[in-house]
Amino acid sequence: MGTFDFQNVVLPAAAEQARHDIRAFLQAELDAGRFKPHRCSWTSFDRDFSRRLGEAGFIGVTWPERYGGKDASTLTRLVITEELLAAGSPCGAHWIADRQSGPQILRHGSQRARDEILPRIARGECFFGIGMSEPNAGSDLAAVRTKASKVDGGWRIDGQKIWTTNAHQVTYMIVLARTGDAGPDRHGGLTQFIVALDSDGIDVRGISDMAGNHEFNEVFFDNCFVPDDMMVGNEGEGWTMVTGELAFERSGPDRFLSDYQLLATLVDEIGPEPDRGQAQAIGRMVAQLASLRRMSVSVAGLLDKGEQPTVQAALVKEMGTTFEQSLPEIARTIAPTEPTLLSDDRYVGALAETVLRAPSFSLRGGTREILKSMIARGLGLR
Repeated sequence: MGTFDFQNVVLPAAAEQARHDIRAFLQAELDAGRFKPHRCSWTSFDRDFSRRLGEAGFIGVTWPERYGGKDASTLTRLVITEELLAAGSPCGAHWIADRQSGPQILRHGSQRARDEILPRIARGECFFGIGMSEPNAGSDLAAVRTKASKVDGGWRIDGQKIWTTNAHQVTYMIVLARTGDAGPDRHGGLTQFIVALDSDGIDVRGISDMAGNHEFNEVFFDNCFVPDDMMVGNEGEGWTMVTGELAFERSGPDRFLSDYQLLATLVDEIGPEPDRGQAQAIGRMVAQLASLRRMSVSVAGLLDKGEQPTVQAALVKEMGTTFEQSLPEIARTIAPTEPTLLSDDRYVGALAETVLRAPSFSLRGGTREILKSMIARGLGLR
């Protein structure tokens, strides 16, 4: 039977300096009244905040300086990320571009894509969506049917994507499309493309969630042209790149800090003299949070070494999802209230928002069933 090795990682001095710097930036933003802490930070969308964050040098920090980065470590980026989330900052606009699309372009994009797109992301001026999921092919990406056909000078894309966050507001999508035969393992014939969302042949239709928010979208492609140099990697390498990309998506602090504002306001709501049950529940949640953070830091350390810890990342995401979905139910038990989105009370509002959003936590980034299947293979159980 296999085992998982989550090695202890000590944050370097540069990461701790980044923590000091980002805290100072966020405090200045709060003092100036430029944002109020959001109940669910990374699902917000604030172009102006992302631009200011980019101007201050906090986006794309792991990239080379020639592309607007700082040549910083993944651990430094992790520290910046957790501070942004803990502060409830509105970082949803640049989130995906900084977390996964930018690193994909840096590793596998054409020189034109690197030169034109990465500096704009780092400045907080260019935003991305993810074009993976499709109807009847959600977490089973091997079942993707969106097709890219070779034409003179590029490719023509036809098909449909669904659940694309902020497709109505972002600049580009990285679209996973079928360019060839799937092969016996179903993983062949898939290729990724950078698609400008102002291109001809694209129709974006909004999907409202239970909280009444328009973040999700359906995106339809009808004979949409993409130039050759907007292919990511080589033809047929899509599956390998997607699985590597998900290590960035699944293991970061956003997988256990999505509802951090609820935890923080819950502690404030209960106050300095909790009863025995409240103290035990809060202590258990804080211990789980600390463990998840240590695992996430360990995965970031492996990414810094150039490794692909896809199974460890799946474990962080699965355990993080379990933690996040349990938090609103525990909160309702130890600090009962009637949650409503209209309340000005920070705890009541955060609870209401999280109750509505929590069911989606086990869907985004791969369903629980898919993740458990990956973990079981990693342990040699199947």
